[in-house]
Amino acid sequence: MSTTATLDRMGTRRQTAWAKTAFDRVAGALGLVLLSPVLMAVAAVILADDGWPVLFVQERIGRDFRPFRMIKFRSMRLKTPGTRITAGDDPRVTRSGRFLRRYKIDELPQLWNVVTGEMSLVGPRPEIAEYVVHEDPAWLAVMEVKPGITDLASLIYRDEENMLSGQSNPERYYRESVLPAKLILNVRYMRHASFWLDLKLILLTVRYSFIPAPFDPTQALSKFPQ
Repeated sequence: MSTTATLDRMGTRRQTAWAKTAFDRVAGALGLVLLSPVLMAVAAVILADDGWPVLFVQERIGRDFRPFRMIKFRSMRLKTPGTRITAGDDPRVTRSGRFLRRYKIDELPQLWNVVTGEMSLVGPRPEIAEYVVHEDPAWLAVMEVKPGITDLASLIYRDEENMLSGQSNPERYYRESVLPAKLILNVRYMRHASFWLDLKLILLTVRYSFIPAPFDPTQALSKFPQ
């Protein structure tokens, strides 16, 4: 490839990244404003159900392996021992938390992470440091982009908690089976990433969040390029 062609490609990528960042921040800020009544209502429900705090903040690994503090609505009881993986029958999940997690409403505060530039609306879901393997080629590829609120893997594995509830060792199953499969889907998304693909993922995520059943992962996956 000639030097000119390489420079043109790099310029196109920079323009695409700038446009994606601009769209993310504007859409994230607009989402926070429009959803503010919902956010306040959810906060009130959590307070009534299990008290303070309303938010759950956890360190995750973002672009270029940089840690950041991801925000969610709190859906689990405080100071209750358990694994780092949450299965569908986890007793730590509060009554309100089960509703929030079923409809993915607990993820809404991450719009703030999008506004601050730590996350994107669409991108590989960020993991805790213990699950990130720095030497793995798949992880190296995934860490080239910002993590997102939703992505192809989180759409296909939206029923992950129910899947894990049937395992004798949910954390081991997640490490050895679910996470590698998610990484493959992350790389697949990145290979075809575009504004229209992102828009499709956002719309499908919203659709299946409000109408979670029936959901056919195979059918959903067929909507995206190989």
